[in-house]
Parts: sequence; C-alpha cells; structure tokens
Amino acid sequence: MNKKTLIFDMDGTLIDSLEDIALCMNEVLKSLNLPTHKIADYKYFVGGGVDILVENALDKNTSAETKEKVTKEFKKIYDQEVHNNTKPYEGIYDLLDSLKDNYNLAILSNKPHKFTLAYAQKFFSMYDFKEIHGQKKEIAKKPDPIAALNIAKSLETNVQDCYFIGDTKIDMQTSRNANMIGIGVLWGFRDESELRENGADFIVEKPVDILDILDL
Repeated sequence: MNKKTLIFDMDGTLIDSLEDIALCMNEVLKSLNLPTHKIADYKYFVGGGVDILVENALDKNTSAETKEKVTKEFKKIYDQEVHNNTKPYEGIYDLLDSLKDNYNLAILSNKPHKFTLAYAQKFFSMYDFKEIHGQKKEIAKKPDPIAALNIAKSLETNVQDCYFIGDTKIDMQTSRNANMIGIGVLWGFRDESELRENGADFIVEKPVDILDILDL
C-alpha cells in the first residue's frame, strides 16, 4: 500500500520568515526613497511569490521600471544568506519526527526555487523530503495545481490521499484545485476566515494537531 503524501507550504507554514522578508524589502525601498512598511503589514504582502510581494509593497501607480528594479534588488539582498531571524515554527520538528516513517513528505512554495532549496537544506536536511519545489519559470505557481499534481504523480499517490498544508488562501485554493485535502494552519500569516472561505477542509492551531487529522 502506497504511503499518503503531505505537501507543505514553506513560508508561514514550516518556517517563520516574515521578519527577514520585511527587513530586506524595506532596505530596498529605503535605498530607492520609497515608502517602507511595518513588519506586520508584510503578512498580507507575501504568499504569491516575489512579483506579488513587490506589487503589494509598492504603490499601484508605480512604473514597471521601478518594479523591475525593486525585484532585482530584493533578490540580490535576500539571496546573500540564509537569514538569522528565519526559523522553523515551534512544534514543526516534533511533527516531522512523528510523520517521517509513515508518510511521504514534500514542500511546494511560491518562494523562488533556489531560496526554497536553501532553506530546506538549512532547516530540514535531516528529514527525507521526497520532493522540494519553489517557484520556477517553466511551472505555473500556486494556486495553479500543476506542481502539486506533479508531486502526487511522482510519489505515486492518488490526490485523495494527499494533504496540502498551508497558511494562506493561495494554499487552500491550490489544494482545492488539485482535489487534495486542505489543512489550514493558524500559526502563519493569515486568519481562520480566509482559510475557511478558500476551501480548507481542516483548521489546526498547532503542528501536533495535524496528527489528529491523519488518524481520522
């Protein structure tokens, strides 16, 4: 019998990266004499990849040239290192310890692929994540289901035996679009109403709560 598969979003689900994303973007904005934002504001800027982050951080009337410059500078700054303020959420390691022998584990993020790999290597190299994917030019990003479906196919798991775990509407929409089971987490960047309104099958407050769902 094939193992069930758990696909995790990264930012806001496995790792708390908000402060470092905000600090890097604010550094870019300040250098270009553009308005900066409070760290908490970035909870609503992230989740859709770098292009959406830039769109959300800038005024809607900002020129395409400025957007391109901000994007380039952000990638340059953010790519300098695995940042010190970023870390796995409390309870994530305990959850993964409980899952590693009985489930296929995968990561699907809208963070650029090389950053996704870097953070997976930094924090989760001790776990056998079968598939790790960030945003790639040749693959449509979440909430398009194609990357999630590719993971299921690669791991020979039926979609009804796949759980998609994330903290934003994009993750829940991805789960719904792929006909997978959506688990919305409340320790990340968004609230329960957003998760439920976008199709979450389950809502969890702590990582360990996911184990109760899997036992149903």
